[in-house]
Amino acid sequence: MLLRFRSCLVASFLAALLVVPLRAVEPVQICAGLPALGVPDWMRHEIIYEVNVRQYSDAGTFAAVEADLPRLRELGVGVLWFMPIHPIGEKNRKGTLGSYYAIRDYAAINPEFGTEDDFRRLVKSAHDQGFRIILDWVGNHTAWDNPLATSHPEYFLRDASGHFQPPTGFDWTDVIQLDFTHPGVLAYQFETMARWVREFGIDGFRCDYATGVPTPFWDELSRRLREVRPDLYLLSESELPQHQLRAFNTSYSFEMMHTFNHVAAGEAPLSAIDATLARTRVRFPEGGSLIYYTSNHDENSWQGTEMERLGVTADAFAVLTFVLDGIPLIYNGQEIALNRRLEFFERDPIQWTAGGEKMEFYRNLCALKRSHPALAVGAPQRRILTTKDESIYALFRGADEGAAVVTFLNLTKENAHADAYDPALAGRWRDLFTGEVVDIVRTFPVELEAGAYRVLVRAEPHP
Repeated sequence: MLLRFRSCLVASFLAALLVVPLRAVEPVQICAGLPALGVPDWMRHEIIYEVNVRQYSDAGTFAAVEADLPRLRELGVGVLWFMPIHPIGEKNRKGTLGSYYAIRDYAAINPEFGTEDDFRRLVKSAHDQGFRIILDWVGNHTAWDNPLATSHPEYFLRDASGHFQPPTGFDWTDVIQLDFTHPGVLAYQFETMARWVREFGIDGFRCDYATGVPTPFWDELSRRLREVRPDLYLLSESELPQHQLRAFNTSYSFEMMHTFNHVAAGEAPLSAIDATLARTRVRFPEGGSLIYYTSNHDENSWQGTEMERLGVTADAFAVLTFVLDGIPLIYNGQEIALNRRLEFFERDPIQWTAGGEKMEFYRNLCALKRSHPALAVGAPQRRILTTKDESIYALFRGADEGAAVVTFLNLTKENAHADAYDPALAGRWRDLFTGEVVDIVRTFPVELEAGAYRVLVRAEPHP
């Protein structure tokens, strides 16, 4: 009977996969009112820090990252996301060193970074210092010379001539597309991911190009992985709301990142931020979450640094990523105001001696995010109106009469003055960055230079 039941599950799973065309964009499912999987408790106050091992140091090794863990602990981040750590394909490789996302062996370590023992030491040291570790998982495609292409060619899609094919719609000529209707693909990915969890203590995965993989595949993979570790954290590099019903805890906020760029360039009004948040509320299930960011490896290398894209408002938008209801992301180097695009296929180490003034900026934001109940994932959020809403974005997080954080941001290239009013503003507040104590009775006058910001933390309500 159990065998029959499992056979029915497999048949139903494969049938569900066939509902979504393998080379078509999966449609957005409106999930408002449905319960999200939610985030594990350990993630509700966290900040994700993306580690590009190749460019992190002159050595480009795990050992160099391990040596820098005390500085990251001082910065205040708690979750380290490692870009792919596996060997890179050589066939059809791009550049000298190739793309991290062309995986030759999912179960091995890229010798460019060190050995398996080096990585074990890094993970243990990070855990001992209070960090969580998530790995990049590339589930949509493999390198041409991945052994699976020889041992299990049936795991891959073929073109009309019967040849392996890269994912369609991209210039990803260094990788070949997996076929998710084959049950062996799911079995292989589960066993390999589970090994990293069981043997290395990995706390989660950031799943690359999750849009390319059918949602039923992710649902089943997630179910199996959470039998291994119930509080595993899964981040989807996708904005498909249905991913958070059964598979993922958090999704990317591509739309908001593009909204930031358009607002900063003067191509969209500040109200575009509210419109983006409104679409998120309608599309995503209750209790869902997004990551917010001003840079990551893709944006930095291909679209430009946050300074290039956001200009004078870069810091203000960084503040917004921390106070919005979600999970903030820092890409390595942002904390020193790294103002150059890192090479993707070549060695291009970060020079950590430059721009150290941003350390204190991010340290303050990380400390507030990790400690204040008003900034937990799911805490109430609303915009406060001002007399200059076209220039100043005012966001209130928390309880009207309890723990709260209110943020005022000038997201334009011009100085601005406004008056803000909301009954919940009455009380005594402390400025996060200056320590100034501010008493508000009814209205609050806000005067901000272009790209300036104020973050006020409630000290006590007004009598």
